Amino acid sequence: MFFILSKTIPYLIMPLSLIVGFLFFSFIIKNLKWKRRLRIFSLVLLVICSNSLLTNMVFKWWEVPPTPMDLQTSSQTVGIVLTGVVKKEKLPHDRVYFAEGADRVTHAIQLYKAGKIQKIIISGGTGSMTQSPIKEATQLREVFLMCAVPDEDLIIENQSRNTRESAVAVSEIIKKNYPDSEYLLITSAFHMRRSLACFKKVGVPATGFSTDFKTGDYPPQIIYLLVPQPGALNKWHILIREIMGIVAYKMMGYV
Repeated sequence: MFFILSKTIPYLIMPLSLIVGFLFFSFIIKNLKWKRRLRIFSLVLLVICSNSLLTNMVFKWWEVPPTPMDLQTSSQTVGIVLTGVVKKEKLPHDRVYFAEGADRVTHAIQLYKAGKIQKIIISGGTGSMTQSPIKEATQLREVFLMCAVPDEDLIIENQSRNTRESAVAVSEIIKKNYPDSEYLLITSAFHMRRSLACFKKVGVPATGFSTDFKTGDYPPQIIYLLVPQPGALNKWHILIREIMGIVAYKMMGYV
């Protein structure tokens, strides 16, 4: 039940969902005062959430900053790559279709080639509510192999459905096979807070290595400050879903 609710409830409070909902109710209620209020609130919410400057500022505050590639690691460092970057529903299944977040993989490969990590645990099965035969960690393994990462340095965990389950499954692998290593957790910058908290909760003292940044370090062009940007709405969707995830995990004792 928790898995289903965690996948559905956030969509109900997304800015776009609220905007459409308020507009819908403004057409069916009879009270003229509330008709006007709902329409004004919808417009204000749309203007705020589609503003690139404001969105970038808020998202930059939330994202965990990048770690330099020349970071110091031990000779037994294990990289933990969390999935959630593949379009599993796309056919044919004779290749890997990346969605956003592909640099979780590319940065992990770069770290491995630079000798910063020696083993790579790829964790994640399917996060969809439908039973998918495609296991994302298994798919990503093929990408690592194509990039000349030896199979003996890859550990696949393809049963977990969310961050909590990944943390539990990876902790079991680590305690059994790599108890004295250091651990580098590789996931999206917006997802890093919840991920680190989940792994800490199960006893894995991982260091974060953020990827997949949704923000830029330069201010947007002036036209983007004046013209609504659809991409800004998507960033609010990601941020609110992540905050809701942390709240839910806190309530369940996962973080």
